[in-house]
Amino acid sequence: MRRTARLLLSLCVICALCLGALAEGAVETPAYTVKLKEKGTVYESDSLKYTIDVYLVNGTKCYLSRVWMQDPGKQIRKSTAQWRKALGKAEDLAKKIKGAALVVNGSGYVTKVYPEIPENYPGVSEDYFYTPLGSLTITDGEIFRNLEGVPYYGLTLEADGLHMYVGEDNETVLSHNPTQTWSFYEGCPLILDGKSILNENWDFAQRRAIRTIIAKLDDHTYLLLTATSSHGFSLIEAVDYLIGEYAPEWAYNLDGGPSSALLRRKQGKKTLKLIYGAGQKIVDMMGFVELE
Repeated sequence: MRRTARLLLSLCVICALCLGALAEGAVETPAYTVKLKEKGTVYESDSLKYTIDVYLVNGTKCYLSRVWMQDPGKQIRKSTAQWRKALGKAEDLAKKIKGAALVVNGSGYVTKVYPEIPENYPGVSEDYFYTPLGSLTITDGEIFRNLEGVPYYGLTLEADGLHMYVGEDNETVLSHNPTQTWSFYEGCPLILDGKSILNENWDFAQRRAIRTIIAKLDDHTYLLLTATSSHGFSLIEAVDYLIGEYAPEWAYNLDGGPSSALLRRKQGKKTLKLIYGAGQKIVDMMGFVELE
């Protein structure tokens, strides 16, 4: 009887240890699946290097562009459509960035089809048609919008490269002398200091959609994640994947959906080619060029 009791006790201990190990393993198992589908484009020069690979992440086809620049502050450019007048085709806006080797879509915007603006913005929707969202808009050093009392959520280009601001006072942002801005909704900053800051209860974050996300790995290296297909990708999935695979310093959700566009120029060629995009007109783009 005692031998049977000891045997049962030993089995219980073993089972407990196994269950603990399984539980521990479950925590460590990524909440996403990833599979390399295609090793793609490689571009390499002394000042600019990028690769574009294709992955299946949770079954969604994603282009992952890794971009290295010698001097990001001088090698990232912006092109925009006419302020308050019209949007532009991605290919046409990309051509405005002289010498661009890689170009991606940028800010969210307001049109009569998509007239929603954040509730804390003053004015009426007509004031924002065909302009980027965000309380601060700068192109080539010229300030087009500076809303007093409305904090800034978005990206800036400064002397040392891209920066992400999360609810910062506009005057503080301007004190760093940004030359360009890209912005979207207030909830679009996704990762800061390697940790998620995404509001997972936000409907927009839960929704599966085509996405364009940029992340900073270090002072010289950035990632562009273009999630495609009708299946789409939620921001929650994107954050899990980026933190799990790359642990970026920060990540920001640029405009996506039918506005998504990714163009690249092959080594030794002069013409940009569209890798992915639905052809919808957009408000601005971000380009990467060689150091002049």
